[in-house]
Amino acid sequence: MAEEKMGNDSAVRLTFLGTGTSTGIPVIGCRCAVCLSDDPRNQRLRSSIWLQSEEVSLLVDAGPDLRQQALRAKMESVDAVLYTHGHMDHVCGFDELRAYCWHRDSPLPMYANPGCMEILRSMFAWAFAETNVYRGYIKPGPVVVDGPFAIGNWRIAPLPVLHGTVETNGYLFERDHCRRLAYIPDVKSVPESTMELLQGVDLLVIDALHHRPHPTHLTVRESLEVIERVAPSESYLIHCSHELDHETLEKSLPPSVRVAYDALTIKL
Repeated sequence: MAEEKMGNDSAVRLTFLGTGTSTGIPVIGCRCAVCLSDDPRNQRLRSSIWLQSEEVSLLVDAGPDLRQQALRAKMESVDAVLYTHGHMDHVCGFDELRAYCWHRDSPLPMYANPGCMEILRSMFAWAFAETNVYRGYIKPGPVVVDGPFAIGNWRIAPLPVLHGTVETNGYLFERDHCRRLAYIPDVKSVPESTMELLQGVDLLVIDALHHRPHPTHLTVRESLEVIERVAPSESYLIHCSHELDHETLEKSLPPSVRVAYDALTIKL
């Protein structure tokens, strides 16, 4: 199932590779209504997005479902990977990225804040080592994010947010003749400095774990409060747990807020 919304440039697209929380949905061993649902929108792999344009292919986060996500989306090339933070559900598809290194003469650029880059270097030390010279292995090209940067025609700015004690970035994506996109998958609170960066965003994609209070993630109500302050023209909720049924949740939301689902593609 997929849905598209027309923008100014049909070659520029956002694909939701996964929209679930760290367990994925269905949850192993769970027999709740959502885990047993036959609605494909309730089947959620770990959260990740893919941005395509005529000149570049960008992957945001590479979690444990990356192989399955890439095959489903027919994601044949990746020009750079942007990491939000170093939690397992966002980084441990690392070795699957070797498929995007086989036909490159240069390392695959990997963008991350200092804390996340340190985790990547620690978890996958063999890949970053000088002895990693054999063709066919993943070749990371680390780029520490400490401010705005550009990839192809994309202008990208980190959006620092609070996610428990973990140093975490969302990302703001801008390019000419396209809607401004903000992607924030794991967040408990948004600092005022980041809230200022979000002003004028056209499309906001944001964490909404479930309805119960949680120490490191926004609830649905808290996510809607952020959306109300930012006032984007359109918003999508992601990183949803098995406590949220897609259809039930979407019927309860304001008209401009939707629930994203795996394989949903939006033209920017």
